[in-house]
Amino acid sequence: MEALFFWLFAGVAVGASVLVVGQRNPMYSVLLLIVSFAALTGLYVLLNAPFIAVVQIIIYAGAIMVLFLFVVMLLNVSKEDATADGQRPLRIGPGPRRFGAVLAVVLAVELIWALRQIASAPFVSPGGEGVQTSVKAIGLVLFRDYAFAFEATSVLILVAMVGAVILARKDPHAKDQ
Repeated sequence: MEALFFWLFAGVAVGASVLVVGQRNPMYSVLLLIVSFAALTGLYVLLNAPFIAVVQIIIYAGAIMVLFLFVVMLLNVSKEDATADGQRPLRIGPGPRRFGAVLAVVLAVELIWALRQIASAPFVSPGGEGVQTSVKAIGLVLFRDYAFAFEATSVLILVAMVGAVILARKDPHAKDQ
């Protein structure tokens, strides 16, 4: 039964992630990203990691996606432009395609290397050294040892929101064209 749920959640996550990139409407992309995050949450539950599953829902599907929706709605982008200047179709030359192909090969090599490293490394038992097993222990480590990074991230998100508001506002001195 677990294998069935794994393949179901994995298929939904991969399908929604591919559709996020393929959508022309940014609102649909954001909503599909939420579906992808929800499928990842299901995978975390199958891995017996309920804390990470709840964090995934609260932080990513909750807070971060609200920020994405806020920015998309604030910028009022209804559809991706099919052309760069509105006149002629965008054509990609051989240079960027070759560069993309090289990056794809590099990614494949890195993936194969990482999978071989994982296969040769022994797994640590849940009670092993350095593994946090309770929510209290994770919270203490997060807010004691990584408090600066935690606060810096919140400031970064706040600055991004303010920047989006400033970029999206209309200039009151500009003439309507």
